[in-house]
Amino acid sequence: MPLVRIDLIRGRSPDNIRAIADAVQHSLIDVLKIPERDRFQIVTQHDPDEIIALDAGLGFERTPADTVIVHIFTQRGRSTADKQRVYKTLAERLAAAGVDGKDLFVSYFENGPEDWSFADGRAQYVEGDLPVPGR
Repeated sequence: MPLVRIDLIRGRSPDNIRAIADAVQHSLIDVLKIPERDRFQIVTQHDPDEIIALDAGLGFERTPADTVIVHIFTQRGRSTADKQRVYKTLAERLAAAGVDGKDLFVSYFENGPEDWSFADGRAQYVEGDLPVPGR
């Protein structure tokens, strides 16, 4: 059950925003094998001066107005190879939505079943209402 935050610069069309969100979801379905309806996304648009994402010394230039930052919060247990496939698949699918690979920044956070509550103030993984992914 990934929770995904997508941060981007204000000004994209609603169709383009949906294409970006869909590309992220389909990447996670393909690589992490999550169910199609396991979709929790928050898209936040920012003014141009509210996202600063340089190159970390890697020698490339981002297009500031086109920067897209994807934060993936999910349960621990996936391999480094799986995570690398997520990054590659995201870049490929987002390219089809008009996001250049150099303008994409991905952050992947892991936690455990005790760190999720889907409703009613209950920890559904801990209480056995949901199967813990990978177990």
